[in-house]
Amino acid sequence: MLLWVGLGNPEPGMARQRHNIGFMAVDAIASRHGFSPWRARFKGMTAEGRIGTQKILLLKPMTYMNLSGEAVQEASSFYKIAAADITAFHDELDLEPGKIRVKKGGGNAGHNGLRSMDKHLSTPDYWRVRLGIGHPGDKARVTGHVLGDFSKQDQAWLGPVLDGVADHAALLAEGRAEDFMTRLALVNGVQK
Repeated sequence: MLLWVGLGNPEPGMARQRHNIGFMAVDAIASRHGFSPWRARFKGMTAEGRIGTQKILLLKPMTYMNLSGEAVQEASSFYKIAAADITAFHDELDLEPGKIRVKKGGGNAGHNGLRSMDKHLSTPDYWRVRLGIGHPGDKARVTGHVLGDFSKQDQAWLGPVLDGVADHAALLAEGRAEDFMTRLALVNGVQK
């Protein structure tokens, strides 16, 4: 079983914030692939399903971003899922809006959700789907940017990116991260 975690914040008023693009990504996957209805478990909301031959548990921690690792640790311990079989979908300031990068391990770049996962999993060696939201250009404006809602201009790339993540999730499930990134670059036309 694979554990795919969308990072975000649970308040309804935060649903359209850039920081919640991880929630949006796993919602798109669940919808496209006919996953079970979301239900409360592991300090979060979970949905189960299959993509190809892989059984996948989707998780949206309801602990707020800074404590996301608590929910991830509970789910991974219950199902005995190794860090190498966990993927976090999260917002990434250091990528242009619409760009996507997948990598295993690495630093958290100040992302509190990843920091919490590193701590609770006792390792940074899980997969990350970095969903670019762009940087506002001034460090003093980062918090407002991240916690701000997606703008009307963002809608031009946001919908296609979420559709692309859902459409090509089978490549991720098969461990074909490079193919997933390439397919999204070709389909969405927003990556270089």
